[in-house]
Amino acid sequence: MKAVVFHEHGGPEKLKYEDRPDPQIKPDEVLVRVKACALNHLDIWIRQGIPAYQIPLPHISGCDVAGQIERVGSQVWGVKVGQKVFVSPGLNCGNCDECKVGHDNLCPSFGVFGAKTDGGYAEFVAVPGTNVIAIPGSLTFEQAAAFPLVSVTAWHMVVTLGWLRHGETALIMGAGSGVGSMAIQIAKYIGAKVITTVGSEEKVKKALVIGADEVINHATDDMAKRVFELTGGQGVDVVIEHIGPQVWDQCLKSLAKGGRLVTCGATTGAKAEIDLRYLYSRHLTLKGSYLGTKAELLEAAKLVGAGKLTPVIDRVYPLQEARAAQEQMLSRKLFGKLVLTV
Repeated sequence: MKAVVFHEHGGPEKLKYEDRPDPQIKPDEVLVRVKACALNHLDIWIRQGIPAYQIPLPHISGCDVAGQIERVGSQVWGVKVGQKVFVSPGLNCGNCDECKVGHDNLCPSFGVFGAKTDGGYAEFVAVPGTNVIAIPGSLTFEQAAAFPLVSVTAWHMVVTLGWLRHGETALIMGAGSGVGSMAIQIAKYIGAKVITTVGSEEKVKKALVIGADEVINHATDDMAKRVFELTGGQGVDVVIEHIGPQVWDQCLKSLAKGGRLVTCGATTGAKAEIDLRYLYSRHLTLKGSYLGTKAELLEAAKLVGAGKLTPVIDRVYPLQEARAAQEQMLSRKLFGKLVLTV
């Protein structure tokens, strides 16, 4: 098969489009013919090399996959050859106490498909049978690949950890990111008011189109000051954050008393400081989030299939142009997801 592979860690130039052996499936796996694979920042971090993922090389990235089932292992039930499916990106054991009560993202062996394993930058991929889900509604393969990881992440942050309620106000960082674009839609579905941020004027209208009530250009505005102007001096109930130290202080200052901040990323660095007096005197809650549960993904998928949530796609590339796609992601000149087609 054809695949995009890196044989050593480094920059985008390490990605090579080449022939690789077809995957051999285990009895509990299915072989998926990949039709589309969406990019995520995790692809870049894995390619660069991070301590959390000590992977064997060469490696094929790609966490978000949609395609058709080509072959079914002998221990897999409920799916059939030719079925159109997307891949649930969370990998877990299915047998520990956390998995048994539905907290599969807390499984001791939890990992992300395409990071711990070879992923979807290829013509074929081997997937655990429990991780393939029928594509909902009339979604295209590109749309089906664009929503899983960001929707389960956004749902876990906004609904499960952020406790966002109808009538509350949320500040969602980075409207143009995959998580940001989906979190805005989930917050609006709940009935909250949404303030979001962008890094350029050209993204303001796009943020409004997907549901934001107010948009702050963080490149030109004092974000926290603008948030308090927009909320009558109160601040927001929830902040959804995935950027890190570059915006951390401003995010905390944007919270109302009793506010909740949920973070899932460290794009601009791994360390952030906090004044503990500010934290406890304002009754703030800070929560870390990593992906979400399969049950949460299924809830989000129902809404995507029904047209209540829409995957936002910036551009589609052919598989052999994966390097160009990753370079665009690094430039931050995008709004929504980048998708590879096979």
